[in-house]
Parts: sequence; structure tokens; C-alpha cells
Amino acid sequence: MAIIKPFRALRPKEEYAKQAACVPYDVVYTSEVREYIDQNPLSFLRVTRAEAEFDDESTVEPEEIFARAKKNLEKFLEDEIFFQDVDPSIYIYQLSTGGHSQTGVVACCLIDEYESGLIKKHEKTRPDKVQDRTQHMLALKAQTGLIFLAFRNTDTLREMIHDAVKEEPLYRFDCDDGVRQTVWKTAEPDQWIDAFQEVPALYIADGHHRAESSSLARSSLRQNDPGQTGREDYNYVIAGMYPAEDLKILAYNRVVKDLNGLSEVEFLSRIESRFAIEDATRKEPDCHGEFLMYMSGKWRKLTIADELIDRTDPIERLDVSMLHKNLLAPILAIGDARTDNRIGFVGGARGTDELERIVEDGTARVAFSLFPTTMDDLFAVSDIGEIMPPKSTWFEPKLKDGLLAHLI
Repeated sequence: MAIIKPFRALRPKEEYAKQAACVPYDVVYTSEVREYIDQNPLSFLRVTRAEAEFDDESTVEPEEIFARAKKNLEKFLEDEIFFQDVDPSIYIYQLSTGGHSQTGVVACCLIDEYESGLIKKHEKTRPDKVQDRTQHMLALKAQTGLIFLAFRNTDTLREMIHDAVKEEPLYRFDCDDGVRQTVWKTAEPDQWIDAFQEVPALYIADGHHRAESSSLARSSLRQNDPGQTGREDYNYVIAGMYPAEDLKILAYNRVVKDLNGLSEVEFLSRIESRFAIEDATRKEPDCHGEFLMYMSGKWRKLTIADELIDRTDPIERLDVSMLHKNLLAPILAIGDARTDNRIGFVGGARGTDELERIVEDGTARVAFSLFPTTMDDLFAVSDIGEIMPPKSTWFEPKLKDGLLAHLI
């Protein structure tokens, strides 16, 4: 069962909610953060990405950055832009855009369940990113963003969520990206705690680094708390938990800088040993095992040979795996996609026009448009305790930082 806990949210006053809400800390470059906070000094990016307030962050020690983040958070509280709820609560958070809507539950989850595997992961983490967020949490004594979790829905939770969104919300506003943000506070947290006991497991959709950082921060805080009982706030991590049936995964596309010394004719000839090649007018695949490739101003459809698809293995049958195993590695000599600087990744939200742009401006020689990984794929890999290839999923829309935070 999934153990959840109400918490006293740190959140903006209603009149400041739209200004405070910001993109997740890890989806924007520092230059973009500077533009955001220059235009909007109430952005929560001043807390999650305080390095952007320094002229040259490369010359600034991490401790200075985290001290600035803490100062900015304290200033938001002092100026009454933000406040902390008096009573522990559970919240409902809905994102709606372009006919798509997803409604989830925001509460704290037990870090013990993450460490024991009841909160299941599917990605590896990078130590440098984990260290950064761990230090950030310890400096601020706060978890400033939500882990994005998925779960298999139940009839009970489906009905409870349906009823909860009929109430008057705390916040409702449209962001500049066209995504409507709506947040409610639930009246009876105990009912939600009981309902989640019917959920056998939670799955990390996005936020592996935040989850791992919360675990490490908890370990550090425990060492300095000889009287700890296990009920302290640092034993929990804030999460937005969404029914899998509501979620939309977009493709995570690939670009490669060069053709590994091959001419275009040689490259296409090598591909033909594993894929059927056809000229294409569309830019996105229709099904698993189909890839759209852009090179020299032209789209081509690649269909992998059926005998090369291992449908019994939940990792090998992923499109990202098939492309890597049958083209990127043997033909283009891409090794570890996490570290090879010849490969780049383009989140599906940026669209295939971005793939064309990257190739046309010479940043890459060839681009690949993939069929999206599905929630069933994610569950299958997570349930056997395995790890997906890097950049397998792109969830959209993304949860905002700055609307609900957790003091530890």
C-alpha cells in the first residue's frame, strides 16, 4: 500500500500565485532563468535557481548560491508573498491544456517506501545533479518542487478526485504556455490516506533526482538529530501523484552530430540491413518499431525488421532501445548515451520543427523522431526493477514549482 501524509504547505498568496509559479528547476538554461527573473522578480526560480542572480555563476561557490536561495525564500516570507498553511492538508493539483487534463493528489510520501522500492524508479541518476539538490534542500530546509508520481487508479480515488474538483479552488490561472493551473485543498485528509492504502505501488514519472536527493538529505538530517522518532518532516518527500490513465508521454527524440565518417550513401546502405527505408511526408511515427529520420532536408521512414524486435523483453522492445541497438550504436558508434557528446536529446514538447532546425543550422547531421514510450512500458520496466535507457520519457504538461513546497 502507498503511505501518504498531509503537510503544511509553503505556498504563495492567491494574488501572487501566477507570478510565483515557475518551470521545474532542471528544464531551463541559466540564461533563460535570468530572463525569467528579470521580467518577473516574484518567480520561484529565484529560490530553485539562485545562481542566475550572479553575473558569472562559474566563479561563485555553491555555498553562496544556496545562501542566496535561502535569503530569497526568507524574503518572500517576510514580504508575505508566501506563507505556510496552519493545518496539515492534502491538495489536488490539475493541469489542463489543449483538450488534455490531468488531476492528481499532492501529499508527502514516506522516503522509506522509496528506499525499499515501493516507490518505483526507472532511471539512473547523475551524482552531480543529486549532490546539487541535496545541498539545496539542506541549506533551505525545504523541498521546493514536486516529485511527479504515477499510479494505477482505483474506483475510490477516481470518485474522490471527481468530487474534489467541484469545490472552490485555492488557485486557478493560465500560464503563458497555455496550461491552466488549478489547486484545491481537501477537507478531510484522513479519507485520502485511507484511499491510497488501496494503491499497491507508486511509480516515478519524473523527478528521480529530487527523490534521491530527499533520501540523502534525510540521512544527513538524521545524523544530526539524536532524538529523531521517524515522524519528522524530513522522513517524507512531497509529491504530485497522478492516475496513469490521465498522463500523456511525448517522444524523446534524438539528434546526432555526424555520420561516423560515413558518406550519406554509405550510411543509408548500412541502415538498409536492419530497416526498410521509404521517403516520407510526415514527421512522426504511427506505431512502435517505426522511426522518422531527417537528413539533408528530407524525411525518411525507417521500419525495423520484425525479427529484430524482442517483444518478450520490456526494455529491448522500447523504441529508444531498438534505435540504439540497431542504428545508433552499430552504425553511428554512439556508446553510452548518457556521456557521449555526439548525441543530443530533444523533448517532444519542442516538436519535429526543432529537429529540422537543429539539422539545418548544422548542430546535428541527422535527427530521429520516435514513437513515444507508453505508461504500460514504464510500468513493465519498473515492476521488474530495471532501468530504462536515458531520455526514454517526456511528460507534458509538467508540474510547476512554487505553488506547493514542503519545509523539512
